[in-house]
Order: sequence, then structure tokens, then C-alpha cells
Amino acid sequence: MSGDNKAPARWVIKIGSALLTNNGQGLDLVLMQAWVDQMVALRGQGIEVVVVSSGAVAEGMRRLGWSSRPASVHELQAAAAVGQMGLVQAWESRFQVHGLVTAQVLLTHDDLSDRTRYLNARSTLVTLLGLNVVPVVNENDTVVTDEIRFGDNDTLAALVANLVVADRLVILTDQSGVFERDPRQDPGAPLIREAQASDPRLMEVAGDSGSGLGRGGMITKIRAARLAARSGARTTIASGRSPEVLAALAAGEAPGTTLLPDTSAYNARKQWLAGHLQMRGRLVLDDGAVQRLREAGSSLLPVGVVSAHGQFSRGEMVACEDQQGRRIACGLVNYDHEEAALICRKKSSEIQAILGYMNEEELIHRDNLVIL
Repeated sequence: MSGDNKAPARWVIKIGSALLTNNGQGLDLVLMQAWVDQMVALRGQGIEVVVVSSGAVAEGMRRLGWSSRPASVHELQAAAAVGQMGLVQAWESRFQVHGLVTAQVLLTHDDLSDRTRYLNARSTLVTLLGLNVVPVVNENDTVVTDEIRFGDNDTLAALVANLVVADRLVILTDQSGVFERDPRQDPGAPLIREAQASDPRLMEVAGDSGSGLGRGGMITKIRAARLAARSGARTTIASGRSPEVLAALAAGEAPGTTLLPDTSAYNARKQWLAGHLQMRGRLVLDDGAVQRLREAGSSLLPVGVVSAHGQFSRGEMVACEDQQGRRIACGLVNYDHEEAALICRKKSSEIQAILGYMNEEELIHRDNLVIL
């Protein structure tokens, strides 16, 4: 896939444990098939889909005969290992009905906080989408510890939305959305149809509606919406039991609660990149590359780089300067300092011959580049 082509619409769809396992009674295969049918319809409308699936621990608990979620990390890891088998098979068989291939992607917090692994994860997911494969993402519960655990798959889904620069995060839950008051205490409480993700009142009204099957409640969903908003994604929190909920969203209807970002995806992502990472090195660009970056918003190709300086690894932030030393951009580099030095002034088609491999055709992809 060319990095400079306009990306298709992309949704990350997260489905919670209570919903997937029918409140712990076992995987709800009928409901899973209904979601898959709708996801296939989304794809037919040109919307790429990444699934973030909870349910491994809950399914493992059911298979092991446990009635309550264990507190021990090792028991949780064991339950996840058992449950993951059935969960993956269930998704795979549902998508196979439509002749689609799925891929299991297990992530830990370290995968998205370490910049090299972040880029590797992003490249894998984007490549899978380009191959017409449906990625099914879950936290790698079998190896995580308390220190690196996401804490809930709502957070994981938001980070995946940032990772693949999704237009929309959809969180399907057993709730109808976010209400102005707790509907369990006030059945007449109105549903919040739309709000800014940054609205401070949301945390006040969210309460704690988490079940004993998962780690997240409505508060984690609000936090996830705020994380997703960083890269410009809107978040919809809706009932997964509502018939044709995904189809309704695609048709422009508004089931559940939609939380909006304050800025567009492009600007939010650039601001996030510019504000959160330190420079590890610098690339000196020729005049042509400077012009292309400023006027066309292109990716940075090695042919336009005069020289590389500093000790940086793949995935770290580097500054881009013109030949007078003026900083014009910064971004996450696809090659380390030694590799970059070897491919400066070279065409992308020559990278394979020079290095013996090619990670990406760009030194910095435009999605990971900020013009200053």
C-alpha cells in the first residue's frame, strides 16, 4: 500500500465480556454472527474493520467452572489461555461464513509504549487490512503482569484506534449508552446522545457499572473516548444487543452515545506526536524534500535526505532540518541511525539491495510526521 494514498474509512469495534459471553453463560454465537454480518456489510461500504474482543478470561472461567473472577494474576492468565482457544475459533468460524480470513493479534501495554514495537504493531495491522484480513485484537492476558496490564479492553481499543488512526471507535456493551443519571436508580434518566469527549460532566454521570466478568465499567469507556479523541476518532458507546446497531451507525443514525473529539484526526495526531516525544536524532533534508513536506504533506523518502545524525532506533522521534539547520518537521523514523545513514540519497527501490530487507519505503511515513 502506498503511504501517500488517501486512507479508507477505518473503524475499531470493541465488544465487552458480558455481552460476548451472555453474562458468563458461554459465548453467544448467534449474537457474534449478527455482529459479523454487520461488519461484513461495513466492509462492503468501504469501511475497514478492526475487532477488539474481550471474553477470553470470561470464557476460560466458564470452561474451568469458576463462578467468580479470580484475583490472582496467574489464575487470570490460566483462564485467558483456556478461553482464548474458544474465543478465536468462534470469531474465525463466524467470519468464514463470509469467506473472510481473520488474524489474532495479542498486545501488551509495552507493545504500544515502546516506539519500535508501536510501529511494528501498526505496520502489521495496516498490512493485514490491506490484505483484506480482519484483525481480532485482545490483550495478551497470558503474559501480562499488573505493571503492564491495560486494565481493561476499552483502553486497549482506544489505543488501537490511535495506532491505526481510526475514524471511529465503537464500544458495544450491555448498556444503551451514557445516561444523565444512573438508570438503575432512575429508570427515566435521559440518554446522552452526543457530547464532546472532553466534557468533564461525563465522568460525574458515568458511575461504575462494571460487571464481575470484565475489568471495565462506564468510566473506562469515557476514558477510552478521551484517548481515542487524541487522534481525532469519534467514539460511540451503544448496546450490542440492539438489532443492526453497526448498520445504523453506518447509515448516519445515532444509537447510543457518541462522544466527539475537539479537533480533526489529522491535527490531533500531529499535536500528539509533536508534544509527547523527545528528539533522538536529526535528518538533514534537501530543498526538494523540504518543499514536498511543506506543500504536499508527503511522506519523507530517503532520496530527499542528505545526512543522518545522532543515535536513534527505529520508532524514535527525530528532527527534520533544512540544510541551513532550521527545523521544519519531526516524526517517528522507520529505520535506525546506521540504516538511515546507508540509505540517505537512495531511491526507495534500492533499500532492499542496500540493507538486505525493507521495513518501509519511507524514512518517515506522513501519518507519523509533524510539520512545524
